[in-house]
Order: sequence, then structure tokens, then C-alpha cells
Amino acid sequence: MVSLFNTILYQPIYNLLIAAYNLIPGHDIGLAIIFITIIVKVILLPFSRSALRSQKAMQELQPKLDEIKSKCGNNKEMLAKETMRLYRENKVNPLSSCLPLLIQLPILIAVYRAFQVGLSSEHFELLYPFVSDPGHINPLAFGFLDMSKASVALAVLSGLAQYAQTEMLIAKKPKPPVAGSKDEAMLASMNKSMQYFMPFMTIIIGMSLPAGLTFYWFLTTVLTIIQQKFIFQKKPTSMATAEIKSTENNQTSQKVEIEVIPPPKDKIS
Repeated sequence: MVSLFNTILYQPIYNLLIAAYNLIPGHDIGLAIIFITIIVKVILLPFSRSALRSQKAMQELQPKLDEIKSKCGNNKEMLAKETMRLYRENKVNPLSSCLPLLIQLPILIAVYRAFQVGLSSEHFELLYPFVSDPGHINPLAFGFLDMSKASVALAVLSGLAQYAQTEMLIAKKPKPPVAGSKDEAMLASMNKSMQYFMPFMTIIIGMSLPAGLTFYWFLTTVLTIIQQKFIFQKKPTSMATAEIKSTENNQTSQKVEIEVIPPPKDKIS
């Protein structure tokens, strides 16, 4: 299993990193990391786009989910049944956002391993015959940043980027006006805690990693934010648009019915 992982993922990414380092003018490892980040992001684009679309669909259904919760009250069985019916009618799978992340995980692990080895100028025996052996990797990026050592500044930037990404994923909902909304308040509190906990953990972990890995983390998060902004700003799904049009049509037809009703005739005294 480990051999298959190395052959399919780790070794190709490692060779791509060294090849980019060899070809980039000045042999700047920072530019090589930017190149690898973009390539990996493009490869993972279908999976990340699927996960983000699923999250967007869940946000669009949130008002209806809140309505179901207020109607069902403490009836857990009815709540589960109505929730599944809502997902089924709108063709939304609440677990569909998890599968793409699981698919991406082995690739991300391979990237981290390739960077760890590549920044330390080791294991050049893993290079393909057509990739030149650089002999040594200069870890200095952009002329001032040592990618082989931890960087507090990059860790903080990664944490701030993680905060921005997490904030975009949290649906902005009004407080439920109905009584018995303790579950909603608890969920909102958990989301708020995660909004600060994840960036904090990103900073802590980033301070213990080589700057090259933290730089990759920061770039990936920024590209994800751009992707989220593009997907989340799209108009609601066609089903939601159709529902709005249907409502407008019903209102129009009601107005027509009112207009065609003749006024009552005056009685002859």
C-alpha cells in the first residue's frame, strides 16, 4: 500500500517540484512552490468544486430546515423524516461534501511529504531519469525567506486566511424567533467557536512546520477563498428560482381572479 502511494502520488509530485525548481530562472524554490500549488489546485478542482456546491446547497436549504425544526418541535422521528424528504426533493446529499475531502487527503499528504524531502535536499534517487539532479536545493525563496525553517509570519498569514475561509462557510442566519431554539443557539455557538479554533490551530501547526509547507498551506487557502467567492456569489439553484417564479405566477393569477369578478349590482328599491 505504501509502495503504491509513493509510486502514484508522492514520487510524481516530488519530481514535479524538482523539475519546476530546475526550470524556473534563478532556481527560486518559492516560485516552484507557487507553481506546484496551482497545479495541485487545478487537479483537485472538480472535487473541491463539488464540495463547495454541496455546502452552498445546504445553506440555501437552511431556512426550510429551520421551518421544519419549528414545526416538528421535540418529535425527533418526524424531524428526521421531514429532513430526509427535503433533501430527497431537492436532490441534496448532506454527506456529499465529505467525500471530495477524503479523496483529496492522500494527495495533500503526498504534497507535504514531497515538500519536506525536497526542501532538505534529500532522496534525489527518487528522481525520474528525465529530471535533472540539482545536487542541492537552495531553500531561500524570493531572496529573503528560508523555506526550510519555520516562519511565524507565514503561520499568522495562514491563520488569517483560514479565518476568512471559515467565515465564508458559516451561513448568516437570523436568530430563530420561536421558543425552544436551544439546539439552534448551541449550533451557532459551536460554529463561532470553530471559526476561531481552526485559525488558531493553523497558526500553532504552521509555526512548527517548515516555511515551505506553511507557504503552500497559505496559497491553497487563498485559492480556495477565491473559488468559494465565485461559487457562493452565483444565483440560487434553478429549483429555488422556479419556486420563486411559481409564487409570482400564483400571485398574478390571484390578481386576475379578483379583477374579473364583477361588482355587485345595486338592488332596485
